[in-house]
Amino acid sequence: MKYRHTFHAGNFADIHKHVTLLALLNALKRKEKGFAYLETHAGRGAYELAQQSVEMIEGRGRFDQGHYQADELREFATLIAGFRSHRTQTRAYPGSPVIAALQLRQQDRGIVTELVPSEERILEREIEFSTRMRVERADGFERLRAWLPPSERRGLIFIDPPYEESRQDFDRVTAAIVDALQRFSTGIYAAWYPIKEEREVRAWLEGFSREVSAETIASELWLYPRDSKVALNGSGMLIVNPPYQLAERMEAWLPELRAQLDVGHPGGTRITKLIRPA
Repeated sequence: MKYRHTFHAGNFADIHKHVTLLALLNALKRKEKGFAYLETHAGRGAYELAQQSVEMIEGRGRFDQGHYQADELREFATLIAGFRSHRTQTRAYPGSPVIAALQLRQQDRGIVTELVPSEERILEREIEFSTRMRVERADGFERLRAWLPPSERRGLIFIDPPYEESRQDFDRVTAAIVDALQRFSTGIYAAWYPIKEEREVRAWLEGFSREVSAETIASELWLYPRDSKVALNGSGMLIVNPPYQLAERMEAWLPELRAQLDVGHPGGTRITKLIRPA
């Protein structure tokens, strides 16, 4: 299964991913001490959703129509509105590096990578407003080792590969986090993953739990049956060393988000704590 940022920007998986990202950044900002934001697969940073695609309608289109109870959803809606207010197109959508750049304080620092030259050049332009963010043209998996541990000793590492070959990228995510934890054991690691085949996802999470002893939760949202013949049935966020009460807050806002994005198929949400086998 292929998942390219440009083709899927603003879909339901992006909403799930980016609400989670904003919640993680806000958790880090509760303390005055600075932190590092490190992203391995940044994409172009922002997207003009000129065409009303089905994915966009089921994602950002439905999200924009909501009136939310959960703080996390209201804060994301405010961020989207503020971002669009400075753009010429009304359907503009920020990617993760722009969301992070908008949140970084003077004492914080960001490094993001993008391997594709044309995407990296666009990314440079999109985040030039931020003096706290730097772009590198590189394979983020390969650069991760050089970044860690950050001098700030606090940080969020955001991992969002394209899943061109899903099995290989699943394995690379596991290997990257296992290696990174040896250098920066207290960092927060957040990795997005697609839910297409239930058996593949379950096998990966079980394998991950055998490799990683640090506290880990999996946040999942699906709009279609988890094994249906749809390009993307659901969205997952694997979070290692989650901030205090993150899981409890997700229990509140994930069902509200799923209800807003509902497309009339059997969907659901789940927060799972991964347990390492004895």
